[in-house]
Amino acid sequence: MYSARRMSNKLKNKKKSKEEKSEEMSTNLKYLSLGILVFQTTSLVLTMRYSRTLKEEGPRYLSSTAVVIAELLKILACVLLVYKDSKCNLQTLNRVLHDEILNKPMETLKLAIPSGIYTLQNNLLYVALSNLDAATYQVTYQLKILTTALFSVSMLSKKLGVYQWLSLVILMTGVAFVQWPSDSQATAAKEHSAGSQFVGLIAVLIACFSSGFAGVYFEKILKETKQSVWIRNIQLGFFGSIFGMMGVYIYDGEQVSKNGFFQGYNKLTWIVVVLQALGGLVIAAVIKYADNILKGFATSLSIILSTLISYFWLQDFVPTSVFFFGAVLVIAATFLYGYDPKPAGNPIKA
Repeated sequence: MYSARRMSNKLKNKKKSKEEKSEEMSTNLKYLSLGILVFQTTSLVLTMRYSRTLKEEGPRYLSSTAVVIAELLKILACVLLVYKDSKCNLQTLNRVLHDEILNKPMETLKLAIPSGIYTLQNNLLYVALSNLDAATYQVTYQLKILTTALFSVSMLSKKLGVYQWLSLVILMTGVAFVQWPSDSQATAAKEHSAGSQFVGLIAVLIACFSSGFAGVYFEKILKETKQSVWIRNIQLGFFGSIFGMMGVYIYDGEQVSKNGFFQGYNKLTWIVVVLQALGGLVIAAVIKYADNILKGFATSLSIILSTLISYFWLQDFVPTSVFFFGAVLVIAATFLYGYDPKPAGNPIKA
């Protein structure tokens, strides 16, 4: 009797230790994915901004070609992840790709719409960072929280709580303060005309709307089917590379025929391309392992880092008290949007 009880306690302790190890691993993956998200977001914005403003001899690299290469790298990365999920068996990988993509043409075609919008968005980000400093871009781009929320309400019939609606009002106020003209911008106007600032702002706003719509549309497709995120990303990348090549031909065809597809490419360009390709995969990992509050923390940290590095390293940005106040409001709104109070209140539906 005593030995049976002892054995039972041993099994319980063993089970408990397995659960603790599993919980510890999950926590580690959560913070690792968020750390990678902070690194990816901050470094992409700063390197992209630096690469678009760096003065070098010869032609500058074409952003349209960089978008295509990023899509192809994303496909390659996702195929490797599917290969890993297939227990590193080539036959299983081939069967999965054939069954899930080629044998389901209508399911694959559904991804053409968000893919085209994501391709437009990726091109717009290059336009925005060619005309705005990294800090202003980072804060303004958080308006995608607003557009995503509005599209979620209209397309997914999602219900937003009082805290979330309040956070959206604070977010809009914060972005308005960040874009508020100040005396320090007069000095920046010597390097960037008011016209280029306006072009950058319009590019960010359109990117926010396209990001919100494409993100919600993609979420709707994921909820309606059982295909893995990696398969869906391969489908997105396939259409994205086609739309991207169309953009290269239409807008930069003459320059490509004259100087080549990889004109102006250097180590920095390849870093930008790889970081952009990793973006979607990192967000997928964050969605899987982390929650909204921690994602908000990562976004806020990225904004602060971008502001500091823009000021000290790129030296293309002078923060003002108005910008600081607006940035604090945006960071607060990001946290508040992800806040989920324990006693659930009555949700408000738009």
